Amino acid sequence: MSFKRGKGKDEEDHISEHAPPKKTSKKDSSGDDSGDEDNIFICDVSKNRRVSVRNWQGRVVVDIREFYMKDGKQMPGKKGISLSMDQWKELRAHVDEIDKALA
Repeated sequence: MSFKRGKGKDEEDHISEHAPPKKTSKKDSSGDDSGDEDNIFICDVSKNRRVSVRNWQGRVVVDIREFYMKDGKQMPGKKGISLSMDQWKELRAHVDEIDKALA
């Protein structure tokens, strides 16, 4: 009695027909804007933090994010928050209360 290891040719053809599509790699981003043409730089909050308005997944967001240096370029980090327009309006509506709490 002989045993085969692996899949036979017929099995491979059957599986490849139903295999998920190959993943495509993300575009290589370089520069401060990460190649995003919809990114509008607003201001530096501190040395490594900046505020920008950008289009992300079809939505406009206010992005407050930390940046880090890599190979002499400033790159966006994981630490940050992207506020939707509704969230931004809600935050703006409470600026006076925040100022009073800080005083």
